Amino acid sequence: MNRSWSDFFDFAETADLLSYGFVQQALLATALLGILGGILGPMVVSRQMAFAVHGTAELTFTGAAAALLLGISVNLGGLIGAVIASVIFGLLGNRVRERDSVIGVVMAFGLGLGVLFIALYGRTGAGFNLLTGQVVNAGAQGVGAVVVTTVVVVVVMAIIYRPLLFASTDPRVAEARGVPMQLLSVVFAVLLGAAVAQSVQIIGALLVMSLIITPAAAAMRVSSNPTTVLALSILFAEIAAIAGIILSLAPGLPPSVFVTSISFAIYMVCRVIGTRRSRNAGRRTSHADADRTLVKN
Repeated sequence: MNRSWSDFFDFAETADLLSYGFVQQALLATALLGILGGILGPMVVSRQMAFAVHGTAELTFTGAAAALLLGISVNLGGLIGAVIASVIFGLLGNRVRERDSVIGVVMAFGLGLGVLFIALYGRTGAGFNLLTGQVVNAGAQGVGAVVVTTVVVVVVMAIIYRPLLFASTDPRVAEARGVPMQLLSVVFAVLLGAAVAQSVQIIGALLVMSLIITPAAAAMRVSSNPTTVLALSILFAEIAAIAGIILSLAPGLPPSVFVTSISFAIYMVCRVIGTRRSRNAGRRTSHADADRTLVKN
């Protein structure tokens, strides 16, 4: 069906849809996912775990597909799959090369199993929803699961944030000073797995990175201050999540289309800003060096 530009900017229809309970639940769930992604994203980028996020999302799909086949809670199945993947990836610690190869091997095997489970289940539409998300079907139970996950992640991250930041920015010195590197890696990986599991239920396995990786990567392009990066990461994730839902209402398109597009646009703007700041900083440094040279002469 062809859509005109007026369909995308039908404010009356958008306002009407926002009055429905399931839309409000979708907004709340996605806003909470924005908080999760914004908090965890900077650490994921710092620890070079973007591929691990993708791998965990795919294995969440496998767990959820298995749950469909067994007739149990899809949320529980996805969470089990995510936690198993997270523990495996977390145990690899900071060994990036080994971690990436293991993730690739496990992810490929897990995706194969997921496709098998969906084929045996017999409803390919359910598998498509797991890949692309079903945000408007979050429901009270789904929102409750996201709320619990968000509270747990926020509390645990508040406890481990400082040593985790130290371990992520300078792992050799942190290890020399007795920081429990392996334990922190596993704890963070489990938190990430729980967040990814909830994200898969809402925005789909293929689009998790748009709320966990992209906002954090954008924030890190415009600031090197950890506190500023964290705040901007949460802000960018919230903008993409909430605006994506609202913009998708009138045209009736999947919210993931808008969430990923907004995230990408924010990243590109921040990249341009970061590039210009780097060039200006380089010029100021060159001028300062030239001035010092003249003074010495």
